[in-house]
Amino acid sequence: MIDSIKSTNKVSEMETLLNDKSAPKLPNIGDIIEGNVIEMGSNIIYIDLGPIGTGAIYGYGKFSGLNMFKNLKPGSPISATITDLENDDGYVEMSLKQTSLEMVWKELEEKLESKEIITTKVLEANKGGLMVKINGVIGFLPASQLSSDNYPRVGDGDKNKILSLLMQLVNKDIRVRIIGLDKDEGKLVVSEKATKTEEEKAKVSQLEVGNIVEGEISGIVDFGAFVKFSENLEGLVHISELAWKLIDDPRKLFNVGQKVKCKIIGIDDSRISLSIKALEKDPWQEVSEKYKIGQRVLGEVTKINPFGVFVQLDKDIHGLAHISKLSEESGIDALEAGNSYEFEIISIEPIDHRLGLRPCLEKKVEKKETDIIEKIEKTAKEDKEVKEKKIEKKVEKKVKEKKVAEKKKSPTKTKKTVKTTKKVKK
Repeated sequence: MIDSIKSTNKVSEMETLLNDKSAPKLPNIGDIIEGNVIEMGSNIIYIDLGPIGTGAIYGYGKFSGLNMFKNLKPGSPISATITDLENDDGYVEMSLKQTSLEMVWKELEEKLESKEIITTKVLEANKGGLMVKINGVIGFLPASQLSSDNYPRVGDGDKNKILSLLMQLVNKDIRVRIIGLDKDEGKLVVSEKATKTEEEKAKVSQLEVGNIVEGEISGIVDFGAFVKFSENLEGLVHISELAWKLIDDPRKLFNVGQKVKCKIIGIDDSRISLSIKALEKDPWQEVSEKYKIGQRVLGEVTKINPFGVFVQLDKDIHGLAHISKLSEESGIDALEAGNSYEFEIISIEPIDHRLGLRPCLEKKVEKKETDIIEKIEKTAKEDKEVKEKKIEKKVEKKVKEKKVAEKKKSPTKTKKTVKTTKKVKK
């Protein structure tokens, strides 16, 4: 059929039209005109343009993913932009570049509104997420929008480790839904997590706040722990719901794979909030029996923040020494995390789980005052040493003088005495 079309076009239709004054006005390059599909090749579409002639759209294959092309058949109407009034083959050459671009974004908007689930291939990964392509448009899938199966749970939040896990998804097919687009800026954002929403909603609808569920910890992050339970559902136990005591690092309390029992405390769409501490007795209910306002207690400083100091009184109860309660003598600089100090309880609020403290530390000696004291002590020591040396010298002098005096007083033997002694011996 294509050969017959080419032979028909051996005599220029354009030439005939130019000579025919009654013929319709010829279009110009750049005009968008409509015709009916005659035949579709592997990468070319032939269009009946009526008296204007036969149009040809080359390279449409790159747009063949569009729904409009999937439904095209002989006789279907189609619009395209004229790029050449008559090419070497005698056809009116047409392009879908501009018109298809409009159609691309129109279809993307339709997919967004209909919440259509699309299967696409992951092109590449970066530290923030994955890159995909839909209808020829590059889209971004943030890591936060990955399903629980593909979400990169890295304990220490190391971005290089996260990237390593995301790289494992490159070239794999993934089901996504469009959650945002901006035609003017060419932005397209998709979500894998959103594809499971309807299915999960049906499962979640069977749950109620207050239900007790059993499962295992599937991931631990800085802000809490994920728990997977019946029918592959997953919920988050926020760090504040892991235990009654203050927790800095969830990894110190739990391990991935550990079996736990939780209470459902919130359901928002398909998001489930869980609590482990809700199944334990609230130690704050009896805090007033154990601690009293004005009582002095020993507590370990667990965390120091700009607004105050967190203090652990026992395994469940912690208090806060607010910055406003830290005097100049016992400020934050005087306290050190990991050490225990004496504190005075200044307030107890069991309902709000709050206990106010004031440190009971000895008055700090200012550096200037310390320097003066040290100088005085040093001077006194030097004066003492000088005095002791003077006394030693005086004592030595007196001892010397005494020895000299005693020597002068003792009798000396004269020559006469010696002679007399000799005579007596004879």
